[in-house]
Parts: sequence; C-alpha cells; structure tokens
Amino acid sequence: MFSALLAAALLTEATTTAQSQAVIPIPASETQAVGVCRLDGPITYSFRAPRLLEAETAELGDYLATLGWQPAAKGRGLVEARLVPGDRRFASDEAYRLTITPKGITAEARATAGLFYAAQTLQQLSDDGSATEIACRTIDDAPRFAYRGFMMDVSRHFRTVEFIKRQIDAMARYKLNRLHLHLTDGAGWRIEIKRYPRLTEYAAWRPYEDWESWWEGDRHYCEADDPEARGGYYTQDDIREIVEYARQRHIVVIPEIEMPGHSDEVTSTYPELGCSGEPYTSGDLCPGNEKTFEFLENVLTEVMELFPSEYIHVGGDEAGKSAWRTCPKCRARMQEEGLADVDELQSYLIHRIERFLNAHGRRLLGWDEILDGGLAPDATVMSWRGTEGGMKAIRAGHQAIFTPGEFCYLDYTQDAPFTQPASIGGYTPLRKVYSFEPVAKGMTPEEQQRLLGVQANLWAEWIPTDEHYEYMMWPRLLALAEVAWSQPGRKEYEGFRQRALEASEWLRDKGYHPFDLRSEYGERPESLTPVHHLAEGCPVSYTTPWHRSYPAAGATTLTDGRLGGWTYGDHRWQGFLNADLDVTVDLGKATEIHYVGTTFMQLRGPYVWVPREVEFYGSDDGREFRPLATVRNDISTENPALLFKTFAYAGKTSARYIRCVARNNGIRGGWLFLDEIVVF
Repeated sequence: MFSALLAAALLTEATTTAQSQAVIPIPASETQAVGVCRLDGPITYSFRAPRLLEAETAELGDYLATLGWQPAAKGRGLVEARLVPGDRRFASDEAYRLTITPKGITAEARATAGLFYAAQTLQQLSDDGSATEIACRTIDDAPRFAYRGFMMDVSRHFRTVEFIKRQIDAMARYKLNRLHLHLTDGAGWRIEIKRYPRLTEYAAWRPYEDWESWWEGDRHYCEADDPEARGGYYTQDDIREIVEYARQRHIVVIPEIEMPGHSDEVTSTYPELGCSGEPYTSGDLCPGNEKTFEFLENVLTEVMELFPSEYIHVGGDEAGKSAWRTCPKCRARMQEEGLADVDELQSYLIHRIERFLNAHGRRLLGWDEILDGGLAPDATVMSWRGTEGGMKAIRAGHQAIFTPGEFCYLDYTQDAPFTQPASIGGYTPLRKVYSFEPVAKGMTPEEQQRLLGVQANLWAEWIPTDEHYEYMMWPRLLALAEVAWSQPGRKEYEGFRQRALEASEWLRDKGYHPFDLRSEYGERPESLTPVHHLAEGCPVSYTTPWHRSYPAAGATTLTDGRLGGWTYGDHRWQGFLNADLDVTVDLGKATEIHYVGTTFMQLRGPYVWVPREVEFYGSDDGREFRPLATVRNDISTENPALLFKTFAYAGKTSARYIRCVARNNGIRGGWLFLDEIVVF
C-alpha cells in the first residue's frame, strides 16, 4: 500500500514538473498538490465579478472564444474567473492566482489583465486544450517588470496589418505587453498623415526590391504608381485596427516618429525641412528652421489622435549633425538660444518636442542619444548602447527601459553565421538573450523602481520577407519574455531551452517560422577553450590606443589566452577605429620563437575589415626592431560574409619583444578587430 502511494506521489510530482516546464514565462511561484484536474472537451468558464465590470469581463469572454473556451451553459464552468478589485494579495493589475483542484480551477485577479494572463498560463498547461488532465497546484504569479516590449521595424521592409496582428497574438501568449512600431526612417515612411500626403504618395515607396538594393543604389524614392515601386504604408484606419486589436490583448502600441536624424525620407520629400533645402543631401531635419517644428507638431498631433499610448517615441539616435555646423539657420538658432554645440542643438529640439507632447498629456521616449547635450525634464530613456545611458538617466531621477544591443538586438545572427542568412552582424543566440540581467549590482530600490522594464528590437534592413522576420524573432523573443516577467531565482537556461523547443513546435504548428533550435551549431569553436602560448599573460604596450567602445579586457586582451567568438561585441575582440594597430608584447626574456600570429575579423555591413597588411618585428632590447614578416590581405571588401583571417610569421628567431603593426585599408569609418597575439 505504501509503495503504491509513493509511486502515485512520484507520478504526480513528475507530471507537475513536466507541465510547469511547458509554461513561458515561468511563473513566480507554484505549490504542488495531490491529484489532477480532468479536462473533458473544451474548457468552460464562468465569471464572478462586480456588476460594474461586466463590460470588461464580456470583452475578455470574446477573447477567450478565440482560444476555443466556451462560457458555461449554467452555473460554474471548469474555470471560475474571479475579479476582485482592490485585493491586496495582488501586487499589480497583471498579477493572478490559479488554484487547480480535482473539482475545478479558480483564477483570481484584481483586474482583467491578471485574468487574461491566467488564461495564457492555463492554455499552455492544458497544451491548448489537447491535454486530458492538469496536475493540481496553486500558482501565484506577477510580472517582474511593468514594461515588457518588442520593437518591430516596419520602415526598412513593410509588414502587413495581418502580419502584425499575428505577432501580437504570440506576444500576448507569452505575456509581452508593449509593441513599439518603428514607423519612419530613411528607408520609408509608413503612416498616413493627412496634412502631408506626399509622405505616403512618395516617401513610402522605393524602386528597389529590398533595402540592401536601395542602400547600395541611389537611395531614392518613387511615386506609388511607379511600376517598380516597393513599399507600403498604414492608413489611419489600419492603425486604429492594430491599436484596438492589441488593446484587447493587453498590449499597448507605442509609435516611433524618428527625429532629427534617420529622416532622409522626409528631407527628400519636403527638402525645405533640411539644412540645404535640396533633396537627397542630408538625412537630418534642420532644427534652425521653424518649419521643422511646424511639421513635427502637425505630424505628432495626428499620431496622438491614433495612438492612446502614454509614450510617444521620437527616436533621437544617430543624427549626423554635420550639416548643422555650417547651416546659417542652425548657427543663428544656437546663438539665439546660447547653445554651445550641435549636441545642445539636438537637445533643444528634444526639449521643445517634449513640451509639446506634455501639453497634450503625453510623455517623450527616446533612444539614449537624447542624453547628449542635456536630457529633457520628463523624458524616458530607451538605452540601446549598453545600459550605461539608462543608468545615467535613472541616477538623474528619470525612468529608463533597457534594450542593450548585446542582449536585445534580434537582427544579430542567432547561430554560427555561416549557417544563417545574411545579417547585419553580431551574434545573439538564445542563451545570450536569456542571460540578460537588467538590474545591476548596487542599484538602490529607488533606482530599480525607475527601471520600467526591457525590450527586444528587431531591425529589418537585412530581413526582406515575413518568414525571415519570424525566423529572427522566434524563439529568441521567448527568452526576453522570461527575462521581463520572471524572477531571476526562477530562471535556469537548460530548463528554459526545453520549454523553448516545445514552444517552437507550437509556433510551427500555428504557421509561424521559428529558427530550428534543435539544429543549433553554437559558438565559434576556437573561443570555447583557452589557448596556452609563450606570450600568455605577458604585458602589451600600445602605440595605438583601442577605441573606448570596444576595449574588451583592456591592456590584457591580446595575451589573455582567450580567442574571440562570432561577434566583435563579445568582450574578447579589441577594436580600433580609423587607425593602424601598433602594439608590442614583452616576453620578459629572450625566447626562441617559431610562430607569431593574430586573427582579424571582417564583416562588411558594420565596416569591420581585415587590415591591408600586417608587419611582424622582433627585438632584444625594445628599441631596435628587425622585420620578421609582412603578410598582405587577400580578402575582398566586397565579400558580405563574416570572415576571419590569421596573419602569421612562421620561422625561427629569438626575441624578447614582438611588435605587431596592422595597416588599415583606408576606408573611412573602418574598424580593425583582433582577439589575441599568439606566440609559439
């Protein structure tokens, strides 16, 4: 008898463990109980809620019907959904409790958002209604962060309303609640503005099949009726449809209207808004021109009529500003306002736009470059160049959202680049996204409160098709969803990976196109184990300083025995911009040497090049150097693939000092990246 009870208990525990592994994001806590709740046919439900909230529960019922749930014919359904406003057991409107017993299931929350997320958890536990039973337990769940976002770039390649709605459905399933639409950029304007019809008659179209062809071509736009026109835009009714569809799934849609940079499509269509007054000369709006502010305020007025979101994203990133330095209007503006430089001129624009948004009951959100020249008083920073900009804003009393490229840019390749479609570069596998910990050590409770949450971004320059977009999006967005919702102590990668495999099957069955995680190749093999050599741990002197954005491990990088991975952003590759490399390794004593080699990376998209040539020298005293070898490059700059080339000396010599000089290829804006100087 005891053995039978023990076996039953173990079986129940195993069932519970297996089922809890099916849920993404993993709940905050769950307490197992004895027994199972049997599922016979479609899930039925009933509501218990104050009469004043009948409209909200009715709307939730409409959504539950899309999941195949059915209202109970009479009395209580299998699931009783209880709405208990003001209940202090729940930390937020999105928190919920699920109590699963042999007699039925109770879902409780203080708002319909909580009941909505309880339904998502039950959907996964019930295998979308195909399971015959669910192990009994109590789940208490609440999100870690209020802002759990995804940015969709529809400027570089246009996506249809139906495509966006499909992604909203999947986002809701995994408890993401913010959709940031990158609606405007130099590659295309995607939203109807009735005051400025040329934005969608002309700036939404280009005579090229894809972004890459346009970028490599003349970067011009064309009329919508041009036989070669490619592109599209959302009518205002389209936007209303997207916003409402998302609202019903507890997702807020945040529009982004880029300014003052990334605005080629505007200055080419309305050239008077650029500094030169001529089309196709600059992608920056002219902040010295009052017509610029008239345009932006008119556009934002129509945008605010369509989007009820608290935040309006204004971009603010990567403005070139070069035209501003010589523009008479900009110089006059700087003099009138007492602005010291063009960074302060951009800050002036952002401040003015924030005052306009605030006057209409909205708040300004922008990329972390809006910090340059002084942050607007109530602005919220979306930090993409690491988390440093966001932390700076938080410490100054502002709110921030973290979306660092290293962890959150899904346009980076998700597996070994040679196995993947062409991309902009970088390497962000599922494990990397999942490893992101937004709360830094030492953050005070007050600072943590100002961290609103996290967001993944999927830029679309190199992603022309819907299938490719989903391939880059899923399953990595699942990892961000768990980072955003679940407590760190509940996270564990191997368990998550198994759940992600199961979720990928669900996505595939529903017609999505996720990356096949089962066939993952993984990190660059050379980077997985240390390399031991004669120069390991030896000091390196730099004639050329590394660039502050890519220091890797600083002065120890080139002799630390660690080779780089697939991306220059992995803190192992050291970067040099617009410069030759000139470094010397001190071996400590005269040493017999047979080999000196160093590997450089090339990736055309971000202007990462192997050097034109590499020179190796040896010395006994550190003053007089004799040449050992000069090795020239044989890789074309036209090759778009990620490539690695090792430049090496092989022979026999004796030296204490080894000097390595790498000559850049002269392309302005070019980078050199190397990971180690190996000596045998």
